[in-house]
Amino acid sequence: MADPHLPVSPSRAYSDELAAMTARAIRTERHPGSDFMGAPAALHERLEHHVDAVGEELVGIMRDLAAHPETAFEEVRSAGVLAESLRAHGIEATVGVHGLDTAIRAEIVGEGGDAEGAPTLAVLSEYDALPEIGHGCGHNVIAVMGLGAFLGLAALAREDPSAVPGRIVYLGTPAEEGHTGKEIMARHGAFDGIDAAVMAHGYGHDLADQAWLGRRTLTITYHGATAHASAQPFAGRNALDAATLLYQGIGLQRQQLPPTDRVHAIIREGGHRPSVIPDRAVLDLYVRSLAPATLKDLSQRLDDIARGAALMAGCGVEIEWDSHPPSLGVRTNEALTGRWVEAERRRGRDPLPRGVVPELLAASTDFGNVSYRLPGMHPLIRVSDPDVALHTREFAAASVSERAASAATDGAYGLAATLLDVAQDPELARAVRQEFEDAGGAIDVPHYFD
Repeated sequence: MADPHLPVSPSRAYSDELAAMTARAIRTERHPGSDFMGAPAALHERLEHHVDAVGEELVGIMRDLAAHPETAFEEVRSAGVLAESLRAHGIEATVGVHGLDTAIRAEIVGEGGDAEGAPTLAVLSEYDALPEIGHGCGHNVIAVMGLGAFLGLAALAREDPSAVPGRIVYLGTPAEEGHTGKEIMARHGAFDGIDAAVMAHGYGHDLADQAWLGRRTLTITYHGATAHASAQPFAGRNALDAATLLYQGIGLQRQQLPPTDRVHAIIREGGHRPSVIPDRAVLDLYVRSLAPATLKDLSQRLDDIARGAALMAGCGVEIEWDSHPPSLGVRTNEALTGRWVEAERRRGRDPLPRGVVPELLAASTDFGNVSYRLPGMHPLIRVSDPDVALHTREFAAASVSERAASAATDGAYGLAATLLDVAQDPELARAVRQEFEDAGGAIDVPHYFD
């Protein structure tokens, strides 16, 4: 008999079925790759050599960051380690840019980089950790993939400025976990003049693309009237009743939600003594959806439910959206990811197309805000077994494994190779831009939900 004092262990039936679906798809699905020429093979050979030459340094930094995790906005040491690596390679790096004390910017200029129309391309690093579990999302691996890509391109440009035409920008982007550091940086000009941006994320599979959900935060405060819960309950207006009605309303709304929409809520405040009708209740919510338009629609529904609960309980309500900037789902540029796939195949990997891993397994990233401003890609690279979930101690352990070490250099080359292809192939560069415009072009991210 189960111990009644312990929670019931969740069934693995659903997660096992999703894993079985993925395994079946892996046997039959393959990414088409890219039909574009990209950079000449000889340049890729030289680039690969330069990335591999810093491989040991990348792995050392990857493990150093994991040993000294720092949470959002507190990544002082981590930013210093990355900036020091850049400086050690003769590259000027600035820490404390674009509105964030722990953001980093560095640039290299190849042949014609200052000429009008020359491409300006960016590679990104994340390096914030999670509270208590450290790099349970593998940002230490993300950090060195971006760093290694930039160092490889810098070495190639130093060797031959014509090999990397245009300008390459390295951006260290803090505060992704639970925040939207990239959106803050964007509002301070980080992505102005940049034609495309790339980064990669660790995962349990090699994926060219995967669904990422947009996310908004919501705080709802109900104001009632206090009263003695026994002697004069009729004199009160119960703020906790309003909070409970909202919570139930969200539950009823779930029947109408698409499978990828998510709403998570907690009641942060709901009174202090059972004998006193509470005059204040506070709820915190995360709201997620796949596309900007569907996230806006879901936001309006929750706004209506919150006001309806207040009306039913006779309470006042304050609705505060986005205590920090919202994030959008990722708009992936397939012309870019096709070149990533070709580069990773060169390294012995074979990234899977979108849909092989069910889109129900989706989280959020502030790179989505970048991808709605300019063309971008956010592929995933395998650092763990498929059943190891992100945001766990198990994934933190995987982020310092030998598999993660391989991903560090493979991912660095893949990012660098993708940017090199865009810089070297005008037809690819035009296709990247045209795909972005055909998908709707840039949107006004800061004011989208106004």
